[in-house]
Amino acid sequence: MKAFAGWLIVLLLASTTAHAFDAAAVPEPKRTKLGQYLSSQEAAKFMDQNASKALFLDVRTPAEVTFLGMPVQADANVPYMKEPDFPVWDSVKGTFKLELNPDFLSEVRRRLATKGLKPDDPIVLLCRSGDRSAAATNLLAQAGFKNVYSVVDGYEGDLAANGPNAGQRAVNGWKNAGLPWTYKLDKAKMYKMEN
Repeated sequence: MKAFAGWLIVLLLASTTAHAFDAAAVPEPKRTKLGQYLSSQEAAKFMDQNASKALFLDVRTPAEVTFLGMPVQADANVPYMKEPDFPVWDSVKGTFKLELNPDFLSEVRRRLATKGLKPDDPIVLLCRSGDRSAAATNLLAQAGFKNVYSVVDGYEGDLAANGPNAGQRAVNGWKNAGLPWTYKLDKAKMYKMEN
């Protein structure tokens, strides 16, 4: 009986542990202090199996979610970075600058509590391509969270280096994998949109 109970405990723990993307294959800008990664396909499977035991956050800006859609499985959009009140141009990147969202940590904690989860429950973070989700993971790690996974290929994936899609985000990622996503957004899942 003790052997069966031990086996059952191992099985239950395994059900809420993500089978992680190979950490050695993660490019430097996408690496995290926690070293816990999922591909978009692994994240979808993990959330299918653990929807009530884990928090899945899309950490892109509200504008990105609005114009590009959002994973159906995501619990909420909690942006790690946001557009400043007045647009500022980034000459180096050739785009508008983003600034850290000062509400990020408090909003993650609120979303955990709303779902009935604790800080040690799994949190899965997804951004456009894996860079911001890695930075957001590091911020959560600094705040004491230990069970945070960054989706390394993100929502749109990596840029194709060559071929007919060179320069486009067509290599991997949630959308390119054909995983469920939608343009129809749920107000309750949106950042700062209390019902």
